[in-house]
Amino acid sequence: MSEAVVSPVRIRRLGIGALGILALALGALQSVVEPALPLLQRELGVSPAEGALIGNTLLITGAVVTPVAGKLGDRYGGKRVLVRLMAVVSAGGLLACLAPNLPVLLVGQVLQGVMVGALPLSFILVRKHLPAGESQVAIGVVVALFTGGSMVGMLFAGPVAEGLSWHWMFALPTIAIIAMTLVVTRLMPHDPPIQADNRIDWPGVVLLSGTLLAFMLGLVTVTRDGGLPPLAIGAFAVVVAALATGWVVVERRAASPMVDLRMLAKPAMWHSCALTFIITTSSGMVLFLLPQLFATPADGYGFGASTTDIGLFLLPGAIAGAVSDSVGGIAARRFGPRAMVIVGGVVTAATMIALASLHSAEWQLALAKVLTAFAAGVGTTALLTSTATSIETKDTGIATSLLVVTRVIGVALGAQAAGAILDAGADPLTGLATESAFATGFAVAGLVAALSLLVVRITKSTSITKEGAQA
Repeated sequence: MSEAVVSPVRIRRLGIGALGILALALGALQSVVEPALPLLQRELGVSPAEGALIGNTLLITGAVVTPVAGKLGDRYGGKRVLVRLMAVVSAGGLLACLAPNLPVLLVGQVLQGVMVGALPLSFILVRKHLPAGESQVAIGVVVALFTGGSMVGMLFAGPVAEGLSWHWMFALPTIAIIAMTLVVTRLMPHDPPIQADNRIDWPGVVLLSGTLLAFMLGLVTVTRDGGLPPLAIGAFAVVVAALATGWVVVERRAASPMVDLRMLAKPAMWHSCALTFIITTSSGMVLFLLPQLFATPADGYGFGASTTDIGLFLLPGAIAGAVSDSVGGIAARRFGPRAMVIVGGVVTAATMIALASLHSAEWQLALAKVLTAFAAGVGTTALLTSTATSIETKDTGIATSLLVVTRVIGVALGAQAAGAILDAGADPLTGLATESAFATGFAVAGLVAALSLLVVRITKSTSITKEGAQA
């Protein structure tokens, strides 16, 4: 008798654990390209500009698919959509591991990019199967395992690619994803659709996807060698603005909009989006600048580190990021997201401004990575968990997916800005960024992080913590 009472709870928690391990495998598959990119360029015979498309393709797909996945999860149930999404990711991973050339590999990356949509779907399941307090912690753990998977991917990509072949660095995490998807299917209870009587707002889906696709394509194109002329950049901006305006008009008139603009207008929601964007923009700059400085030849101010060495130097920061994601959920529950954003902003700003002057030893860069990764992880995860538990359950998928997309866009924009700073400060003779360019990049990253403190101050009267604390 007691077993019949306890068993459903135990099954739900086992299912949440399987979600976490699935997130770990997804993070590993997502990150294997970064350290192995030079090897892929040599093996496939492509230029650095063409090689950059491998990582950027996944980023673009993730930004476009995530809000759609979140909305479909709200409509049809998180488990049902997640399992189908993982089938697409698995197909992409298998295609990538068998790819004979760049075009086939890019198609595989397009399919793998839908993995980003797994996060809001996981949040839907966590929210439905756990109490509010436990769900905040569980969401932080899932995000932490996704981040930890990125660390695992960066570490094993090099040895696997060099010891076996680059095909296996895609195959191994794909096999783990397939296995864990089967476990989730078996253990996770079905979650009934909340909006079963409502139709999907397909015009809204198309317009939002088009807006994100145009924005990300423009951002990636600007980042590539040579960039774009001002007229082309202006044309991209006009297209993005027109699509965004059209989306708002459609959503306001739709009987069952993809995104309830009233929800988006709530202070708790747009404050979280604004702060997440600022934090991740600064974080994206740090993610780009540190490996570049490590790899700069040691005959000047750099360190001439190899790909393996760079991975080892960044490992403590990756661990700190994974830990901070799990801590962020707990901290949001205990202190509120506003306090976490303030702490993260102060730590990141102080670290980056100090690094602008002190960057002559590897340990200084490694320590800066640890501090900034922990600060960014705590802040963004606290915002995410607070939002996930403060809005109505029926909007969990779309609300959290918008925050995930905001994180993706912020990181991409930060990396683009850091690249532009280094390009502007390049030595005309060597083509390498000067030391002053790196110092400028670190200082700007610190100032961007400090901007989050200003936003928190401005929005204090309608604090982001109010709705989250009441949930």
